Amino acid sequence: MTVSLDMLLETAVEGARRAGRVLADGFHQPRTIDFKGGIDLVTDADRASEKVLLEWLRARHPDHAILSEESGASAGSTYRWIIDPLDGTTNYAHTLPHFSVTVAVEGQGGIEVGVVYDPMRDELFSAVRGRGATLNGRPIRPSGIERLDRALLCTGFPYDVREHPEGPAGLIARFLGVAQGIRRLGSAALDMAYIASGRYDGYFEFNLKPWDVAAGALLCWEAGAVASRIDGAPYDTSVVDILAAAPGVAPALTDECRRFLAEIHWKPKPFR
Repeated sequence: MTVSLDMLLETAVEGARRAGRVLADGFHQPRTIDFKGGIDLVTDADRASEKVLLEWLRARHPDHAILSEESGASAGSTYRWIIDPLDGTTNYAHTLPHFSVTVAVEGQGGIEVGVVYDPMRDELFSAVRGRGATLNGRPIRPSGIERLDRALLCTGFPYDVREHPEGPAGLIARFLGVAQGIRRLGSAALDMAYIASGRYDGYFEFNLKPWDVAAGALLCWEAGAVASRIDGAPYDTSVVDILAAAPGVAPALTDECRRFLAEIHWKPKPFR
């Protein structure tokens, strides 16, 4: 059954706010931390936020599929919700107030709605396919920067960086000599929202998951920024690397990434 974009947006916004309240309320409370890998962790807050979000989505759209970082995939109709109840778990675990809830819904034509919510700043970024992108209801646009030497870039480190540092470390080293500055704040969803709203000028990261960037990619497209794979190929939710940028620096950023990737004989990884 077809669902209106307005209803999908309403569901995504309210779900993100509900999950965000759980995170904000528990931010200064003791927390339980488990490790899913060497440096990949999950907290009781991830699970509590996800529980609230999943209950809301299933109550509103019981026939829709869901892909969540913590619970994995569940089958459903032609709509699929792609969610991360806490993007920036390491920050949250260390009481660093930079994290988000990210909610996207994918239809037959791709990502239809995307929401990234920062509960500590009460900043809600949202986008609807064909309707633009907003921050707390006001339209957003990427920056007008056109030179890499004046661009503020951001990046992140994948959880397998200890085993495979050559990609992220090498690309950061390359841009250190080119860009005005580079930041690494630890929430891919917010990184992309910041590209869409002009706070950053360029972003790149390896080995992400659909729930990290699905909503952010739509935010960038609808705001007028570029979002693609790290080699410039079209982004879709089956790949795990990302490049996003203001339109004025996107060609130079992409060209630089392509040259570096060719030098290290990089091969793209599919999402598993």
